[in-house]
Formats: sequence, C-alpha cells, structure tokens
Amino acid sequence: MVQPYDQKDAQPALKVVGQRPVRVIISANTSWNLVNFRSSLIRVLIARGYEVIAVAPRDKYSDALVALGCRYISVEMDNKGTNPVRDLALTAQYLRIMRRERPDLYLGWTIKPNIYGSLSARAVGAASINNISGLGTAFLHGGMIQALVKALYKIGLIKSERILFQNDEDRSIFVADEIVEAGRSITIPGSGINLDHYEPQSLGARSGQGGPVFLLIARMLRDKGVEEFVEAARQVRAVMPAARFQLLGFLDVENRTAIARSTVEQWVAEGVVEYLGVTDDVRPFIAASDCVVLPSYREGTPRTLLEAMAMGRPLVATDVPGCRETVDDGVNGWLCRVKDAADLAEKMLRMARASPESRAEMGRQSRLKAEREFDERIVIDAYLKAIDEAMAKKGNKATGVPDVA
Repeated sequence: MVQPYDQKDAQPALKVVGQRPVRVIISANTSWNLVNFRSSLIRVLIARGYEVIAVAPRDKYSDALVALGCRYISVEMDNKGTNPVRDLALTAQYLRIMRRERPDLYLGWTIKPNIYGSLSARAVGAASINNISGLGTAFLHGGMIQALVKALYKIGLIKSERILFQNDEDRSIFVADEIVEAGRSITIPGSGINLDHYEPQSLGARSGQGGPVFLLIARMLRDKGVEEFVEAARQVRAVMPAARFQLLGFLDVENRTAIARSTVEQWVAEGVVEYLGVTDDVRPFIAASDCVVLPSYREGTPRTLLEAMAMGRPLVATDVPGCRETVDDGVNGWLCRVKDAADLAEKMLRMARASPESRAEMGRQSRLKAEREFDERIVIDAYLKAIDEAMAKKGNKATGVPDVA
C-alpha cells in the first residue's frame, strides 16, 4: 500500500474531555469514493491518533476501508433519485449512527452525505467539514430540482465549520446564492494527486506503435461527455483511420444520465471505440495512451485528469469549471467547447498531428503543473488545518478551555 503522505509529519491527535481520541465519521455516497479519493487523508488521520469511522453504502471496496484502519458502517442510499421518503429514511439511518457513535467531527463528501449527514451530525453536537466536489446533474439541468438542491444544501451546511470547494466557480455560485458565507469556504485543488504513486511515463515509448491512442476515463455518463467523445472519434477516424479511442470506467452506474451497456456494446461493435472495463489501477492504461480526454459538462476537479497530468500526458478537456483548471490551453493540452463533438474532434486531430516532440513537451508541462498546483499534500494540509480549527472551537464551546492534550 502506497504511503503518499510522510507519516512523520503527522502530529499527535487532539483529545477531548476525558482523553478519548477524537472520533471522526467520514461519509460519501460509495465506499469506492472513500477508498479511491480519501485513502491518504484517512491514513494521516489514523496516524494522528483519530478514531475514524467510515459510513457509506456497501460495495466491493468496503473491506478496503477496514484494511485502512477504519471502522465501517453500511447505509442504504439511493444515489440516483430524489424520493423524499427514501431521503427521510437515509436521514434516520444517519441519526441512529450519530446517536450511537457520538462523533466529535463529521467529514462529508457528495451531495446526500453533505446534506443529511451534516444535519444528523449537528443534532448530536458534532462539528462538520464538507467538501463540494462538483455541482452534479442537478446544477447542470436547472429547474425545480436545482432549486430544491440549493435549498437543501443551505439547510445542511448552515452550521458547518468549513466548506471546501474544488474550483473557484463552484464556490462563487454557493456564495452568490447565499448557500454558504464566504468566510466559511475555501478552494482546494480537488482531491490532490500522489506524485510518487503516479510517476511520469515517457511518451516516447508510444512512438511508432500505430495511430495515436486517446483515452477517456470516467463513469459512463452522458454528463461526462461520453457521447461527444464517441461522435468525435467517428469524425477523427474518417480522416485518420489508425487513431484509437478507448473508454475506461464503470458501466451500469446509478445515475439519471447513465449510458446503457447495450449502447456501449453497439459502439464497440461499430469499431469506433474500445471499452476497457473497470480497473483499480489506471496507470497502465494512461501509460499506453498518447492523450487523456475528458469532455465533461462540469466537474469539481477531475481526478482522472490529475492522474494523467502526474504521469506526463497531454490533455484535451472541455472549457468548463473543474476541467479548465487542469489545462493551460496550448501548453499542456487543449480546451474544447462543451457539448461540441466537432470542436472536440478538431482538438484531438490537432493533438494527433503534432510532432512526437511537441506532445512530449505538453506531457512534461502537465507533470510540472501537477507538481506546482495539485500535490495531495496541499489538500491534506488544508484538511488538517480545518480539523484543528474546528476541534479547538468545539473544545472551547464545550469546556471553556482548548481541548489539546
């Protein structure tokens, strides 16, 4: 198991009254999310002496949370719907857990844990820190659902000690709409990236191995721009038949914009794309590509692009919040218009027609940008600072004295 954050940097845990270690509940909409995006933070919290309890729906990654040192509690969560009865049942589950465990601190990611988990944590006096990792389908499509989600966020986050955003535009929306106050919110560089684990791989190894390989790593959702990627692939292959286009990521996703397995199978049968399935280690697939593409409609800060940057790959991504933060247009890749397959095809052709030396230099610039802006230490340090401040404030309120042992 990679140790991405030097544990000698970990400080002794804060103590609450009675010298019990600080009890932290962390929650997201899947165990997969916590394992893939929060493992480094979990390791550091445990190294500091915190007791960490992971709350998420059970999936094949739940046991990995236990292996990290967490105590794991399963919840039932409808990730694709807005049924008020089911959401009320979820809130009741969170309340039962909070009353039984009596956490000192709650860390939430993804929409329902951020709303219903935070409300339940507030009911037992726990401090809350939330991460808005992207605004999701509700904000993309507007209407009554968007208004409802904004209202729920405002209620859920009203007492949170700190709200972390993954890009400034999302933060500005929440502040402008008075969902959160500017003073309680900060922007962090996504979930960060472990620069030691994702080492740069030479693009030179790809030279002379047939046509260029374009890789899209994402859940198979329309909002990830998968359909635009496939249509752009058709257009590129019409003038460059040797070019290859690959999809890597989950099918059968619980989401209103999920793409049917039969549709992906049809694309594969047509010969326009290759579907690579699902993996716990994207590194070999990134290493075998010439360029990583994400035509998403909106993101927080996409982890897949950070992984590609760290491994020295040029990017093609949409000029939307979250994606544009990863691409310096013309330096480490190209930005394209959202929902515009023709413009995406033009940018991929531009990448394909570039010299190997030009693509290699773009890849080198990607790695340098990852080192400057997206090192996971930046994210972990932001969390540790927010946690220390929240716990000190909680200790002062509870006892009138700081709660540092």
